[in-house]
This record gives sequence, structure tokens and C-alpha cells, in this order.
Amino acid sequence: MLLSLLLAVVPCQAQVKYTIRGQVTDEQGGRPIPGVTVYNKEFSANGVSTDAQGKFSIDVPEGTGTLIFSFIGYETVEVAIDLLSGGELTVGMREESHAIDQVVVSSRSARDRLDNVLIGVETIEISEMARIPALLGERDIIRSLQLLPGVKSEGDGSSGFQVRGGMAVQNLILLDDATISNAGHLMGIFSTFNDDALTNAALYKGQIPAQFGGAASSVFDIHTKAGDMHDYKFNGSVGLLSAKLNVEGPIAREKASFFVAARRSYLDLFLKLMDDYSDNTLNFYDINAKINYNISDNDNLFVSFFMGRDNMGLEDLVSMKWGNVASTVRWYHSYNDKLYANTSVILSSYISDNSIEILDIDNSLDTHMRKYGVREDFTWSAHRRHTFKFGFESAYIDLKSAEWDLMNYREKERRYALDNSLWINEEWKATGRLTVSAGLRLSAFSALGGSPYYRLDENGDILETLQYGRGDIVKTYLVLEPRASLNYSLDGNQSVKAGYSRTSQNVHALRVQSMSLPMDRYTLSSNNVKPQRADQFSLGYVALTANQAYEFSVEGYYKAIRDVLDYKDGKSFNSEIEIERIILAGKGRSYGAEVYARKNTGRITGWVSYTLSWSENKIPGINNDRWYTAGNDRRHDISVVGMYELPRGWQVAATWVYNTGQALTAPSAKYTVNGETVYYYAERNGYRATDYHRLDVSATHTKVNRRYTREWTFGLYNAYCRYNPFIISFEDDDSKPSGSKAVQTSLFGLIPSVSYSFRF
Repeated sequence: MLLSLLLAVVPCQAQVKYTIRGQVTDEQGGRPIPGVTVYNKEFSANGVSTDAQGKFSIDVPEGTGTLIFSFIGYETVEVAIDLLSGGELTVGMREESHAIDQVVVSSRSARDRLDNVLIGVETIEISEMARIPALLGERDIIRSLQLLPGVKSEGDGSSGFQVRGGMAVQNLILLDDATISNAGHLMGIFSTFNDDALTNAALYKGQIPAQFGGAASSVFDIHTKAGDMHDYKFNGSVGLLSAKLNVEGPIAREKASFFVAARRSYLDLFLKLMDDYSDNTLNFYDINAKINYNISDNDNLFVSFFMGRDNMGLEDLVSMKWGNVASTVRWYHSYNDKLYANTSVILSSYISDNSIEILDIDNSLDTHMRKYGVREDFTWSAHRRHTFKFGFESAYIDLKSAEWDLMNYREKERRYALDNSLWINEEWKATGRLTVSAGLRLSAFSALGGSPYYRLDENGDILETLQYGRGDIVKTYLVLEPRASLNYSLDGNQSVKAGYSRTSQNVHALRVQSMSLPMDRYTLSSNNVKPQRADQFSLGYVALTANQAYEFSVEGYYKAIRDVLDYKDGKSFNSEIEIERIILAGKGRSYGAEVYARKNTGRITGWVSYTLSWSENKIPGINNDRWYTAGNDRRHDISVVGMYELPRGWQVAATWVYNTGQALTAPSAKYTVNGETVYYYAERNGYRATDYHRLDVSATHTKVNRRYTREWTFGLYNAYCRYNPFIISFEDDDSKPSGSKAVQTSLFGLIPSVSYSFRF
């Protein structure tokens, strides 16, 4: 597509640059397209990306030239310009004819990876360009994320991911600005997120922009889809374990639209057919909904809603229910062509309700975390070289860490807090080669009264119970968080990046298992627990070939964390009702290098990523006060992804992953007490499980008709049936010299899958 733009004629001097601002929308649906790469064909080093409303602002030299608009799944648009002053431009992009939304991992474009001033940012797109094999045929944005450098899976049966030496509970996951906790369905086999409801996402694993806070490791920012403004559409899919259906369309054409996506598993229906399991329950469902209302040319209103629930029951003995509810009301307002704002009201809630019956006695454990907040984001294009983002957020947190009903003995721990923050960030195009981003965030976290607090001795015993009134401030922590990143272009196809980021976290969690079950313990910063603070330094290099067919990057990082938490020796998640009594705080460090190589064009596409990393903790009272390997340390991590386009609508794909075995604590000695074996552990995480590796393959056939598109996907998960370690336990074995043996439990062998998708 070739468009022409003639902007107003005013006197100017040679070599002057002007600013073009505008919006990119879906030509057919009318919805804004975030993440579109916009760059000047003649000066490609000066590229930008559209924001969540599809808005962009780019500096272009006067005279004739061509703007390129590129986005995966859409036809590339070229706009010929004869530029004599600044102006505004609206561009419509058309979906490629064979498109059917899928979750894939790729950069928004190779050019965007090169030009982005931020270091350590990975972008996830919802596109049909690749068919990455997935467990049970269910494409999953988080499992796709785990194929990128610096990102590791917690293991089979977990939707958690670990970033650059951090734990999964140190990641902040945002869905339209609302916090999502324990983002896993069906014990982690599926993630919380329905790929059909998503439009784009970004993982910040290096330099985190100043507008984000509350995570010591990374921020995963996800946005949901707005409905079609022109036509009614629906699509869905049916797989082995779940089905989903999506409906969208206009409420008032060109003015308002809706989008609704629903998904449910039906494993419990098969259980009903088997007498031995007919009384068991195992299912999940989730619902996404969004309303988009164009109030005026300068005002847009978005209302988004999400609900996800899991239910798991073992006859009348075990009942586990957990899930998230999140809702955001966002008003976008443009004051003028240089200043716009997003005002958001946000609600998020995570709950779990668990009970176990032992000897006819019911034991229950309930948890909830609720967050109510308001947020204001401003973007000010003060000058063609200077763009500022600033704002504030205020949230009230209600956390019930645990409420136990054990043998009619009832206890609970509850915490309340105010979490406030201010931020400002500037992106400065210092020269034609150098772009700098610098920001500052101030976090003010106040623990509030309304429940007991404690003064503890060095053993964790309670010396004094402190009572504060509801709303009284118990303790306030102020943390100043500087952020900075720079991008220096060596030439049009190479750049060097560097960054520094300080982040803090006040909502703390401790995992008690590698599966995504609702057994995590949560707490807030208090008079005893300090905020976790992480300082990270990053350095990287990015290169493209002249035709952008190949890209290569390498990044190194070093991260130091203060007040990282771990369990005391001999303690577990249910040792005490007061979580502060079973944890200790110390310092951690992680460092490593990430290598990424990708082929972008041709029938064969894909990438290879490799991460070499170390992660260690040093916590007084653990491991004789010496540095020890963190539980998430894995020295080597490799992902290989390949896709091959075949004739007649077929595509085959394969992924192979390998990582060093997970660190674990093994007994150093054992002794017998009253006929029972008791193990003695001398070193924390001093041993490793066997290495993990797995091959997944898939074949997809797509048929496009004039009125609908249908797709069959066949897959093999763990194609060579490798039984990878899930749990390592220890048992007595008199035949061994040590008198003990390690027993490996695996979760998955070879799993075939088939799914059918359609779109009208």
C-alpha cells in the first residue's frame, strides 16, 4: 500500500527536522494497534513504536521520504511524504489474508529491538507468523516467554517463570494495569491468560521504566484486545482438555465496541465417566471482557474485566479453589498534540480457599490479597528531542496471609497497607546516534494497623505483641529508585546499550512447591520485614544484517538484591501462623550473559537463545552464614525454536530446551529416633537434580475461505519421552553404602495433542 501526505508549507531551512504525530488503527476493525514499528526508510536508525492507543511521534528531516509502518500479522504500509513542516497522520493497517491470532514470541520487528533505548526488553506479539508447539495443543503466552534468553521455567507443571536469577514471586504481572497473582490454571499446565484475548505484551527484565514498580526481578505488562468497530466476529477452538469462544463487534459503529472471550476445561467431564474418579473435581474457567468507547477525537474510555477460577477436589478429602478477579477503567485524554494522559481506576483480587479432611477433622487454609488503586500517567512531547512520562499511583492493600482452622483451633494473620509512588522519566535523543532514557521513582509504602504486629527475638519467638488502630501507620519505607538506559548506534544496523535500574518490592511471597498450587505464603513489608531492593547493571550489543533477515544480540548483567527472603532451617510454609517467624532476610546476587540469534525471513525461521548464569544468597542463620546456591540457580539454559512453511497450508515447528538441573538440598547424614529415620542437612542447595531437556514438535494446517478460516494443529509434547525430574525425595535403602537413595518423580512423558480452531 502506498499513501501520500502533503503537510502545510512554511518557510524553513535545510536539514531541519519536524515532528509527525498520529495514530495507527486496524483498517477493518478500527481498533488501535499498539506496538507498530514506525521508521523513516531513508534514516532507519530513528524508529519508534506506537503506544497502547496506537499513537506515535517521530522526527523526520524535511523534504521527500518514506515512512514504514510494520507489525507482525499485518501488511507493511509505506507512506510517501513531502515534508515541509510538522503535521498529523492517521494510518490504517490491513491484516494479512491468512491471519489467525496465535501466541508467538518475536520482536515487534528486528528494527525495534535495535532502536529501543531500553536494554533487556522482550516483546510478545499475538500473531499467526509462527506455530510454537504447546502442551496439549493450548498455546500459552507464558510458556512461549520461557523460550527467550534470561527467562526460565520453574519446571513441568508450573506456569511460573524466573528472570535473571529472580524467583517467580519476584515478578510483577500486570493485565491492563491490574496485578495478577499465581498465574496458572490446572496445576500450572495452562497459564491464566487466554491468548485470544491478548493484543501485546512486554517483559522488562533489564532496565525497567520508571512508571513500573513493585517487583525485584521483572515486570510483565500485558494488554487485552479491544473489539472490532465495524463488524461482528467470533472464533474459537476445541482441544483435548479445554475449549474457548470469543465474540466481538460494534456497540455503535465507529463509536463503541465490545470483546468477550471465555475458556473452560472439561477434564472433569471425563472423570465422571470413570467410577474410580467420578467424585473428583479438576477444572478451570476464565473470562475476559472489554468495552472500548470513543467519546471524542481527544477522549477514549476502556473498561476491561477478567475473572479466572480453578477448582480441584479429591472426593470429600481435599478441596482447593483459587483464582483472580481484575478490572480496570481507563480514560485516555489528549490535551493537545504534545500532552496526553491516561487515568485509571484499578481493582485486583486473588483468593484461595483450601481444606483437607484428616480423620474426619476438617483443616482449612484461606488466603486473599486485594488491591484497590488509582493511577495517572502523563506523556509530554516537550520537544522533538525530549519526551517526558510522569505520574503517580496510590493503592490500598488488604492481605490475609493465612487463616487456618485446624482441629477447631482458628488463627489468622492479616495485613493492611498504603502503597504510593511518584515517577518521572525522560527520553532524550541527544544526537543522531545517542538516545538516553533516565527516570526516577519514589516509592512510599506504609504498613497500617488493624491487626497485631510483633517484636521478635533472634530465634523468631514473640517478645511483645503490638496493637495499632485501624488506619494507624506502623512503619513507612521510602525508597528512591533511579533508572537509566542509553542506546548508541554504531551504524544503521548495530547498536550498543547500557542500563542501570533500582527496583523495590513490598509484597513478598514464598513458594512451597514447583507446581502452581495455591499454597504460597504472602506477607507485606512491616516493622520486621523490609522491602526487597534490587540494583541491576546491564550491557548489551545488537546487530542486524542489511536486509534485516538475521539479528543477533548479547547482553551481560549483574544484579544485587538486599533483604531477600528464605525459610529458616527446619521451617516450612505451615510451621507458624506468623510468617515473620519462619523467614530470614539477607542478600543475594545473580549475574550472567545472554546470547540470542534469530532468522526472520524465508520458509525456515526461528531462533536460538543461550543463557549462562549464577544465582546465590547469603542470609545470616542459613548455611552457616556462607554464600549458597539459590534454589533457582541453573548454570546453562538453551532454547532452539524452528518453523518451516510447507506448501498447501502446512507448517511444521519444533522447540528443544535444555537447562542444568535445579539446585536442591540433600541429606548429609541420618539417624533413628523412636524407630523413625531423621535426616540431617548440612548444606543448603548443595546438590543438583539431573539436567532437564525436552523436544516438542507440531504440524499445523490452515485453510482460508472467503467467509471463515479453520485450522488443525497436531503436536507431540516431550517427543522422545524424557522423564525429567519434578520432585526429588530421599528414602532408606540398606543396599546403598550411604543407607539412603534419591527417588525421582516425573510429571510428564510423551503427550500427543490435537486442536481445532475456527474464525468467522
